[in-house]
Amino acid sequence: MSDSAMTYDLIIVGGGPSGAAAALYARRQGLRTLLLDKATFPRDKICGDALSGKSVAILRELDLLDGVRQLPGAAISRIIFTSPRHTELVIDLQQSGLNQVPEGFVIRRRNFDRFLFEEAKQAADDCREGFTVTDLVTEDGFVCGVRGRQGDNDEIEYRGRIVLGADGYNSLVARETGLYRHDPRHWVVALRQYYRNVGGLSDQIELHYVDEVIPGYFWIFPLEDGCANVGIGMLHQYIKEQKVDLRQALKAAIDSPAFRERFTNAEPLEEPVGWNLPVGSKHRPMVGNGFMLLGDAAGLIDPFTGEGIGNALYSARFAVDAAHEAIEAGDASETFLARYDKRLWDAIGGELRVSSQLQKIGRYRRLLNFVISKAARNREVSDLIAGMIANEVPRKQLSNPLFYLKLLFS
Repeated sequence: MSDSAMTYDLIIVGGGPSGAAAALYARRQGLRTLLLDKATFPRDKICGDALSGKSVAILRELDLLDGVRQLPGAAISRIIFTSPRHTELVIDLQQSGLNQVPEGFVIRRRNFDRFLFEEAKQAADDCREGFTVTDLVTEDGFVCGVRGRQGDNDEIEYRGRIVLGADGYNSLVARETGLYRHDPRHWVVALRQYYRNVGGLSDQIELHYVDEVIPGYFWIFPLEDGCANVGIGMLHQYIKEQKVDLRQALKAAIDSPAFRERFTNAEPLEEPVGWNLPVGSKHRPMVGNGFMLLGDAAGLIDPFTGEGIGNALYSARFAVDAAHEAIEAGDASETFLARYDKRLWDAIGGELRVSSQLQKIGRYRRLLNFVISKAARNREVSDLIAGMIANEVPRKQLSNPLFYLKLLFS
């Protein structure tokens, strides 16, 4: 039987974290899977490169954590938040009294994604790198396959019972099914620039809410061999309204009195590079007849932290569960696949809603100064925030007025 005549249970478009994890979960469910990606690995993916405790939980579930620990990068045990007044709130995950101290890492996506893709490649029944999907195959109102080409070769068609769109913020699957929407109110634009020899690096990630970048934030994340991931993120709506030049804002933060000394001997390893982040401050449609959207294609990035890998991995788990049930039931309709949307948002929707509120708090200088300075002086509040980061304490407490009364009278 030729490749073009084969019918797969799942066709996964995109081999990043959500697509690779979907292939790994599909193998566990006994589903016949084709994994496609237009790139050839290793390839760069512009990102903050941070892996949160949520990401680590899925990697552990997939028996990949030991392999991730061997990748070049930095292990994280502290998180620093800085207010516009330059008050530092230090969250020490090792000393926070958590029941289970969360692990975190900063690993270049070039290395992390290659590792994950190689694992997925072994799990998938077939895999095509350098394959560009150009169109979806539809019959009777159902997506039932893809068309595309390998390099300059002739177009080829693959058939599948369900197509998973794990192809990023500019998803072809979302576009071809009419689900793609660019809404500046729910879209963050970010810049990343790799550096060597930034001063003061340690086992900590730093998020600085300083005047030069408000209502965005400036980050410094450690990497391997004295390198760092340095960047800035800001809501697209504000960039448009205020005509913000992100490159100039990034330069202003680096050159500011608070950070100038740390960058005295620092060497940029690239020009700033940008990317788009459709954030989960909006619940976007994620399913249709014969298809589901995962990760960035579904707009699942945390609006407050900008971290998307954890939710992308979670979406893979829930999507494959729903796909397995749909195939067993012989029903890949939008109505049946809607269980994926519901289960995923039941799991992460509350957190995304609160993160949306925290993103709004980040636009107000006085409130940021108040919250960070009070938390920095109160161990109980610091531990509470650490618990939220570790998912031991529901993050919704940050939206409770009593939380701010506790800050006020602490």
